[in-house]
Amino acid sequence: MTASIGELSMMLRRCPVTFKPFRIFVVGVGFFSLCFLMTSLGGQFLAKRPADSPFTTRAEVLSGQESRGVLRKISDMLEMIMKRMDAMSKLGNTTHTHSRLDELSSALDRIQPMGLVDRIQAIAQNMSDMAVRVEQILQRSMANSKDGVFGSCETPKDPHYPDCTSKMDWMRARWTSDPCYAYYGVDGSDCSFLIYLSEVEWFCPPLPWRNQTATPTLKPLPKKQAVFQSDIGTLLEQVGTGKESLSFMRRRIRRLSAQWASAARRLDEKLRSHWREQKRILVHVGFLTEESGDVFSPKVLKGGPLGEMVQWADILTALHVLGHDVKISVSLKELHGFLGVPPGRGSCPLTGPLPFDLMYTDYHGLQQMKQHMGLSLRKHKCHIRVIDTFGTEPAYNHEEYATLHGYRTNWGYWNLHSQQYMTMFRMFTHKSSFIFSDHLSIAFFSSLFSIFEGKENFLAILHRYMEIHGTVYYETQRPPEVPAFVKNHGLLPQQELQQLLRKAKLFIGFGFPYEGPAPLEAIANGCIFLQPKFHPPHSSLNHEFFRGKPTSRKVSSQHPYAEEYMGRPHVITIDFNNSEVFDATIREIMKINVEPFLPYEYTCEGMLERVHAYIQNQDFCSPEVPFPPANTSWALLGGPFLPLPNSRMLTWASNVSSFVSWPSLAALRLLTSLPGQSCVEACRSEGLICEPALYRFINIKEAFSALDLQCEGLESEMNHLFPAFSAEHAECCLQHDPLLFSCAGSSPKYQRLCPCRDYRKGQVALCKDCL
Repeated sequence: MTASIGELSMMLRRCPVTFKPFRIFVVGVGFFSLCFLMTSLGGQFLAKRPADSPFTTRAEVLSGQESRGVLRKISDMLEMIMKRMDAMSKLGNTTHTHSRLDELSSALDRIQPMGLVDRIQAIAQNMSDMAVRVEQILQRSMANSKDGVFGSCETPKDPHYPDCTSKMDWMRARWTSDPCYAYYGVDGSDCSFLIYLSEVEWFCPPLPWRNQTATPTLKPLPKKQAVFQSDIGTLLEQVGTGKESLSFMRRRIRRLSAQWASAARRLDEKLRSHWREQKRILVHVGFLTEESGDVFSPKVLKGGPLGEMVQWADILTALHVLGHDVKISVSLKELHGFLGVPPGRGSCPLTGPLPFDLMYTDYHGLQQMKQHMGLSLRKHKCHIRVIDTFGTEPAYNHEEYATLHGYRTNWGYWNLHSQQYMTMFRMFTHKSSFIFSDHLSIAFFSSLFSIFEGKENFLAILHRYMEIHGTVYYETQRPPEVPAFVKNHGLLPQQELQQLLRKAKLFIGFGFPYEGPAPLEAIANGCIFLQPKFHPPHSSLNHEFFRGKPTSRKVSSQHPYAEEYMGRPHVITIDFNNSEVFDATIREIMKINVEPFLPYEYTCEGMLERVHAYIQNQDFCSPEVPFPPANTSWALLGGPFLPLPNSRMLTWASNVSSFVSWPSLAALRLLTSLPGQSCVEACRSEGLICEPALYRFINIKEAFSALDLQCEGLESEMNHLFPAFSAEHAECCLQHDPLLFSCAGSSPKYQRLCPCRDYRKGQVALCKDCL
């Protein structure tokens, strides 16, 4: 042995509290005896732990007297082992001794399970941790006794902190479940629990005797002016080239840099150098992190879906060009570093105040923030903006309501304001990556061979009138699913794709992907977009793609935006299953000549304008002023609404005191929907947009009387269709929870009250006075 058992025993007796099992090195029979002894003793020790003990097996903590008793037992047993080994060593090198040793070794082999050494090491580490914890508690106990503040660590009874007691109980039972608690100084004592729960978290009141050590209130950083910047060099450095997806984004940013710079100059002139606050912005692209699987990067060079990368490239560029301080994260390590996440499993809040004014992420990133920000996510979620392709409706977003009424999905229940979700068609500028164009007369895109299934009939009709070109990816040979008369170009560089689009006459949609940027790019290059009409509309009720998504939308065509806001001659929507209609439409298209067309909101300038308006005006962190104000007498003011001439709509009365709102109340138009009609549809029928930010101003009983709706009863409850009027019961229904204000949803039982607004020409997302 490298140290005699006697020496070890004396060491234990001299220094029982600081016993470190990993400092013991024993070989031969003594090693197995010692291991077996420690395993047995460890089992006894754990078995004696009460069932309601607040400590786990990773760091068992006893009182000083109990710990010394356990360690003395170990010392006594070591002495016994030493005596037996001394007796065996005196026997010398005899056959009988070897036989006894073999028997002992065989017995030990039979009783020790697989991985015994690892378990022994774990037990030893537990005992070492236990000793350290005991020593810390004893030292703290002595210090508290000397200072006379030990009694101050009783759990306070304060009605303003009703969860303090339950949180103290939780800490006693689970404080070792995450190393982050120890990082913040928690050591198992009630004093450390109270300090943590009052200073790091906010469940217990501040401790009077901790005033001198409390963290001082940090002054807000001085505001800086945002200045438009055309140099994209620093942005490209931040994006990096670690993945093919990032390289793709860099190429797009560089290729469009001149257009962004020109757009910035025009917007600057339009704003007349208006002072803009520079925001500190974190962009965490969750779907590109290794932890989320990053299924997109390997598909970049195989024609896989590029729309998300196009989307994020444009968002990053817009934020950078607008002059904001942008940080980019595509890994959990980067996310931790930017946010100040404490070491551990994510149970604790951040180590300091949130260093960002805004955080753009996706659903993957939102889930990662939840796992690693602890309670800080609840505190700081008002800063989050979720890039959400198809949108999340309030009924799916409200966790309690979604659970109770069957709206819970894999993607919703985050309890955010509806405006915090940024959909594709609120954030996109013109797209030129998720599109594969073709030569001469007709173009289409596909990275999935199965997309040709069922299309043979109308492809044959097309072939009678024009050449058909495609850009279907394949690795080795021509895929048999592609008809022989299709000239397939495979994957092409972006510049060649643009050239082919400008030569094409028709860009045809096969029904998928929904609402992609490809048709917009084709129309912008002079193509006519022909797309299928869906009968019935696709939704989560009848189509697998939408199942589980947090929306009840009914999609009437492959690209509803192009159908509604662009229309003929640029966009033609027909039933592809009707051969006669399809043939007649193709002959009509052959006679049409169109100019390239791109809606203003899809230009670089349109996106800069929109993102600028959101950043400078949307604020979900400051509490809204209650509405209506206390003691408001609408009778004296004549009511907040006035009828518009020759219209069924109402507007906000100018003689009513002004209330801070964005969009402005001057843009408000109040109307009722038809039974079974959503507010989206009701506002659209009047050439307007439903604006959820204005709901709180119409969620009052005076709105019903102004609309000549006679209420025999008035109720307020959580329902995503409210405020609404039930004609059957003559009942007026107000919304109880502002998070459920929703433009979506309908019921034949209700006429909904709808807050509509006007919009800027070519910029549906903004009202006329919203810039």
